[in-house]
Amino acid sequence: CLVAPTFGYVACRVLVTMSRPRRLSGIDYTGPLAYSLTFCTRHRSPAFIDANVAHLVLTQIRRTADAEWFAVLAYCLMPDHVHLLVQGTRESASLARFVKMAKQRSGGVFARRHARRLWQEGYFERVVRKSDDLHVLASYIVANPVRAGLVASSRDYAYVGSDVWTLAELIGSL
Repeated sequence: CLVAPTFGYVACRVLVTMSRPRRLSGIDYTGPLAYSLTFCTRHRSPAFIDANVAHLVLTQIRRTADAEWFAVLAYCLMPDHVHLLVQGTRESASLARFVKMAKQRSGGVFARRHARRLWQEGYFERVVRKSDDLHVLASYIVANPVRAGLVASSRDYAYVGSDVWTLAELIGSL
């Protein structure tokens, strides 16, 4: 569920029992920072094997990113979790607000249609270092279905991509 340990970062795990994620000291989680995020479905239910659910969630995440001043550098909806690489586009971009609203909007639409909760509480996060190559991280995220054995190529998986780079650009850098 976590992004690559080969990039030398420590991911912050937010426990299910916590109402708010733990934060790294010295970082205010606002502004033009980049983050690698993972949201898991409640009980790790494979909600995203349903194309309609995957489309609905991706639409709400993109809508929220636009409203909250984040660029979606990469996304991957695995059967029971979502990987995102996002970056604030303004000084006022707040990670906490983006995550809250993205999960709330997508979870609300899902709950109205399926009469159950979509997301587990909390999420996994990593603040991306300025020295990290965002394009390489995005490429790693879109390759998740290949590493999981779901498809032979990321081109064959419907719910990977980027709002910044083409899939061909991301696959070509692997």
